[in-house]
Amino acid sequence: MKYPHTGLYHFCLHLGRQLAATAPGNRRLCYYTPSSAQGLFGADACYRAQHSLQKFRLPATGDVDIWHNTYQGSNYYPLRRRLKVLLTIHDLNFMHDEGKPDARKQRHLDKLKRKVERADHIVAISQFSLSDARQHLDLTGKRTTVIYNGCNIEPITPLTTPAFVPSAPFLFTVGTIIDKKNFHVLPGLLAGNGRQLLIAGITQSEAYKARIVAEAERHGVADRVHFTGPISESDKQWYLQQCEAFVFPSLAEGFGLPVVEALYFGKPVFLSTCTSLPEIGGSAAYYFSSFDPEEMRQTLGEGLRHFAAHERAGEMSARAAQFSWTEAARQYHAVYDELLRS
Repeated sequence: MKYPHTGLYHFCLHLGRQLAATAPGNRRLCYYTPSSAQGLFGADACYRAQHSLQKFRLPATGDVDIWHNTYQGSNYYPLRRRLKVLLTIHDLNFMHDEGKPDARKQRHLDKLKRKVERADHIVAISQFSLSDARQHLDLTGKRTTVIYNGCNIEPITPLTTPAFVPSAPFLFTVGTIIDKKNFHVLPGLLAGNGRQLLIAGITQSEAYKARIVAEAERHGVADRVHFTGPISESDKQWYLQQCEAFVFPSLAEGFGLPVVEALYFGKPVFLSTCTSLPEIGGSAAYYFSSFDPEEMRQTLGEGLRHFAAHERAGEMSARAAQFSWTEAARQYHAVYDELLRS
């Protein structure tokens, strides 16, 4: 939770708040967070401040019954403590990164194997993530559960107009600008029409951003591709409400929170068929069968016409409503109950 403009931050924020709101009266939750996040789960909640040296020596856990690691990549893990451990696995995206050397993948996998061996229960955020974990990790004898994320949107009214407002109908996407998001295939959607493309999110790879720009120049649409950088929740909701469509061609997602957010606003959503995205978008979304620019433009055009002809906005919103943080928190509390009984 050091990095507010990320999906993992919002996962922890929304889940943590709902866990507090739905906790049984006899359950005491304590949040282990960086100082910047203390107070976000209620002024009266229990907090323990994270310090980087605790990667090597965790704080005292004598009064702790369950340690819930909300992210499989965390360096803060009770490998040698005598307490119940719940591990949430979001994804094994590093195994799908063709640019990552095999030796580096193996190092990541070995670290995760040690955590899985120590865990008493594994939660995955999608069926795909659980299936991927089973393929690469030995989960024999481990209790496992799939608990879907909720929808992050808490409607803001009235919305303020962002500093940058597109001057034409626009396609919108949001995410960290790195190779796996596959955003460089999107400028081709603008060829032969007057649309604009808005890409929101922090830039983790300047080299990959340069590749997106190069693709826009190749298609002659560089003046219609806009990078906003990280945006506020209000700006995100404004763009989601006003965009013509949400486009998300990611190659590796454990869930895909932005997809549910776009569905919430009843927008046509165009996704890749990779990893978990078909599971989350279901029959409500449209899918790029390939990343050939002409085929992508055809999919977009046909999808937009189908969306308008069948008035599908309500169907999109109904799909988003299936993902609830309240329900996710209820299921996590049930896992806590099971761990306490075992």
